[in-house]
Amino acid sequence: MTTTTPDALQWPYLTSSIPAVAAAVKRRYEDFRVIEMPAYEPCGDGTHTYFRIEKAGLATLHAVSDIARALGVASRQIGLAGLKDARAVTTQWLSVEHVDPRRVLALEIPRIRILNAARHTNKLKIGHLRGNRFQIRLRDVDPARIDDLHAILDVLGRRGVPNYFGGQRFGSRGDTWEIGSAIIRRDFAAALGLMLGRPGPHDHGRVLRARQLYDEGDYAKAAGAWPYMFRDNARACRVLAKSGGRHERAYHAIDARLRKFFVNAYQSCLFNRCLSRRLGDFDSVRVGDLAYKHDNGAVFLVEDAGAEAPRAAGFEISPTGPIYGGRMTRATGEPGRIEAAILDEEQLTIDAFGGIQGVKVHGSRRPLRFAMRELAVETGSDDAGPFVELAFAIDSGCYATMILREICKEALSEGLADGQTADDAD
Repeated sequence: MTTTTPDALQWPYLTSSIPAVAAAVKRRYEDFRVIEMPAYEPCGDGTHTYFRIEKAGLATLHAVSDIARALGVASRQIGLAGLKDARAVTTQWLSVEHVDPRRVLALEIPRIRILNAARHTNKLKIGHLRGNRFQIRLRDVDPARIDDLHAILDVLGRRGVPNYFGGQRFGSRGDTWEIGSAIIRRDFAAALGLMLGRPGPHDHGRVLRARQLYDEGDYAKAAGAWPYMFRDNARACRVLAKSGGRHERAYHAIDARLRKFFVNAYQSCLFNRCLSRRLGDFDSVRVGDLAYKHDNGAVFLVEDAGAEAPRAAGFEISPTGPIYGGRMTRATGEPGRIEAAILDEEQLTIDAFGGIQGVKVHGSRRPLRFAMRELAVETGSDDAGPFVELAFAIDSGCYATMILREICKEALSEGLADGQTADDAD
């Protein structure tokens, strides 16, 4: 098993030459605002109702559950384009079929406001999203460090933001990638051991007890100890108890979407490793690169790096890294050797990502950087004290936390003020 770590603080910084600017974020929900930019607007006709919500201190899936319950439909009937942080005020689109828009507009649910509703012809699905706008207030920033903050933003504006997958991709315990690695290797006992056992500092209460019982081999009691939201964990434990400890059977009892999430986390971890090795020239292309066209998402093979250099400098194109999978197009030349070396270090071939029963892993390419658009920086003050507010837009699939990470590095504190609580982040 690899010893790779996905901890965001372990990947190199692009702006490492500029010292960290200490700041606090998310002291209150209003300090972190996210507004979805939809891929298209509802057309006004059709059997589906699109509706825009504003939620505060609530994870997207929790909001979906509350709305579905209020409408008397199953949660799976609610469509969504993306997941949003719980510790924030977020605006996003959802959809539901065969429900009148007026009925949706009449909903009154704690921590959720229905802003508007209109009909459309299809269900909203993950990825039907152009990007997100952010308004983020940083607090406790030393006024003497404002010039350094602007210097960091200048580098990110010129060269791009490293397109690392953020820490939320790897779970609160930081081990979803490791579970995915075990699944890829068909080591179901190791995958379940990580998912169901091995208590750590983030585990408390019933979760801690369930993990302890699993490690003791008392699968039946462990099944009963898991809280309701850990339904897959409890189901796997029940299967282990009934089957006499057959790990592969218990693994297949886990929801396929969760199994795929673990594998995706491992793919993300390997992409981050590739990006860390390309960070020195991640804003230029090499012969053999598969370059990403930012205007339409197309990918093409770079055969003449010199000819493509102006387009990379103008942020028209960027090199890509691997989301390993059976159908992934492979880079050649030196970029291809870097990507192949990562698999060699993992003692895997690309074929290992195919043929996992119940989990389709096709693979793809992901740009190594992303652009901040419409960046604005303002200073101000409110009843909670002074702040620096960053406003910007980024493409779907990119993490705003990677911008904060470059600014604050290890000196970012995150947490709600006393009296505020939030559902678990998505």
